[in-house]
Amino acid sequence: MRKRKLIIVLAFLWISFSIVIFLPLQKVFAFTETRIDHPIVHYIPLTTEDTFQIRYTHSIHKSDVLEHYQCVDGTRIQMLGMEYEDLAIGMPSYAEENQTLTKRDGKYFLQFDNEVIENFTIYIADLELDLVLGYEQYEYDLKRNLQRGKSYLFEVKRISLYEQWKGVRMK
Repeated sequence: MRKRKLIIVLAFLWISFSIVIFLPLQKVFAFTETRIDHPIVHYIPLTTEDTFQIRYTHSIHKSDVLEHYQCVDGTRIQMLGMEYEDLAIGMPSYAEENQTLTKRDGKYFLQFDNEVIENFTIYIADLELDLVLGYEQYEYDLKRNLQRGKSYLFEVKRISLYEQWKGVRMK
């Protein structure tokens, strides 16, 4: 009888431990390298703040572009808008359906009415130009944290303690 109780207690402890370790509870910004068999997830833990920005220096214009996003519906990404200085190569010069383009103080502001996506791919170019993710008054240098010349799937998702141990927390 005593042996049976011990087995039940140990089974309960093992199941509890497994749940704590493998249940995806931590919401993160995840960067997963594409075109590789066993990618390592680089992540930034999310807190209560649900907005973030990506700022990069355009490779041709050499001026900053700031993209604004918001996390919605748990793990989806809403594109709020972008601001930039030049309309030349690679930058929108007009608004499409459900978008608004305005110009103020020498900058263009493109706003999206309801553009919600699951994820997007970001390429880390091997150029000495800025590429940062801004979250909670901190800028994460993506070129320092991720490998140049590689593409990463960016998404908001929940990961387990086990996945956090296997991954790389970005600083």
